[in-house]
Amino acid sequence: MGEPLGRAVMAEFKRERVEMFLGVTRKYMQVRGAMSQKDLAEQTDVGVSTMSRFLSQKSTELNPQLIAKITAKLNIPLHEMIDFVEEDFADRFIRLVKFYKDELKDVEFDPNNLGASSETTRSVAVEKENAPADPVDNRTANQRKEDKVKSNAELSIREKLESLTPRQRAFMTEFLNLKLEERDLIVDLGNNLFQYFKMKGMDI
Repeated sequence: MGEPLGRAVMAEFKRERVEMFLGVTRKYMQVRGAMSQKDLAEQTDVGVSTMSRFLSQKSTELNPQLIAKITAKLNIPLHEMIDFVEEDFADRFIRLVKFYKDELKDVEFDPNNLGASSETTRSVAVEKENAPADPVDNRTANQRKEDKVKSNAELSIREKLESLTPRQRAFMTEFLNLKLEERDLIVDLGNNLFQYFKMKGMDI
């Protein structure tokens, strides 16, 4: 089959959390109809031996395409396994899963090119090199906290979305894929939780 796809310079997954991801995978193999390793291998278009080595942790390679295919074909909720993905790779991984679910309409997305382009990397490096030094922050901890609250209140919707953690972005992706009545149910549950926390005088 040639050289494995998807190798990038940056770390893509947290090796210390491989067992966590495999546990989630095994759970959804049962949830989706007691799938065997052979069934999953056929679904993801890889060899049975490749799948067996991966699930038994006998393979040292964490191939992004294979992991994304497993996530997509088992329809694993992203928020259940996103902690396995390195933060810098989370956005690309979410798009890769959507690609294998046939949900990605971006024709320019290349599933085999998962790293930043050399041109982009060079641009970022030049910007950092030419950027002025950060000023010394002489504010107290309380002042910094107050300023952060103010700045969060002034952020646009786009900026707030960009500030989400990978886990929060994964949940948002799953939420947006729900049907309208399912979204309403999640919103109702969330509102009930907010009211409960406020009633208990808890900060959220």
